[in-house]
Amino acid sequence: MNRDTSCSHLKKTEQFVEPFLGKGLCHDKRILFMKTLYLAKGDRHFMKGFYSRKLHSLLGVIPLSLFFIEHMVTNFSAVEGGKEGFNDAVAFLNGLPLVIVLETLLIWLPLFYHGVYGLYIAYQAKPNVGRFGNERNWRYTLQRVSGVITFVFVIWHIWETRFQVALGNVTHEELGGVIHGIVMNPVTFILYLISVVAASYHFANGLWSFLVSWGITVGPRAQRVSSYICMSLFAIVAIMFIVSLLAFRSMDFQVATSMIDAVKTVLI
Repeated sequence: MNRDTSCSHLKKTEQFVEPFLGKGLCHDKRILFMKTLYLAKGDRHFMKGFYSRKLHSLLGVIPLSLFFIEHMVTNFSAVEGGKEGFNDAVAFLNGLPLVIVLETLLIWLPLFYHGVYGLYIAYQAKPNVGRFGNERNWRYTLQRVSGVITFVFVIWHIWETRFQVALGNVTHEELGGVIHGIVMNPVTFILYLISVVAASYHFANGLWSFLVSWGITVGPRAQRVSSYICMSLFAIVAIMFIVSLLAFRSMDFQVATSMIDAVKTVLI
């Protein structure tokens, strides 16, 4: 907007508010009041971004963090119960009523919004750890890097598992065999390790950021305590995912079928 147009809008604003201001205010205060009204139009754009980020943050905790924890527990059943325990956990989840509706409303739609908008936030990010390498700047940068890694990994993982089941290439009972084939390959195993650690950090640090941005932890002490708790949660969750990946390397999960071998060939 050029200067003439801006002045024109400001004069119109002055004519509108004149009856309400009267002649009692000094010139500087009158101009400040009118500029505040005029700039309020620009605040609408700011508020749209504000609410979008708030929704992005909320969906990251409810329901996606709950789904993340559930996924961790399901995978950890391979540690506690082996192949049979993992298959029982998968069967329980897929036996829930209206499972397709629940997955769509509580997983796929929130995941799509959180992931796509998260990529937009990461694209807009301006890390400055090179100039100010304090803890919060590092967290800011790592949160966005881990978010990108996690989003790419989730798409890859869904393609390997859920999408293959939907196509009829594998059954739910054969998913353990698919994961076994993936983690037995050194390259994909390392990629999975990096991805689950990144996802664990993004989850835990995102929870800490949520508590701060939503005004739940107010003050340095509360934020410091919540930081200790969330980083401890990060360590616990990451270890549980890593141990689960190691459990899938067990020969109990090996499924010698031509269908599984074909899927492994495509994935690896």
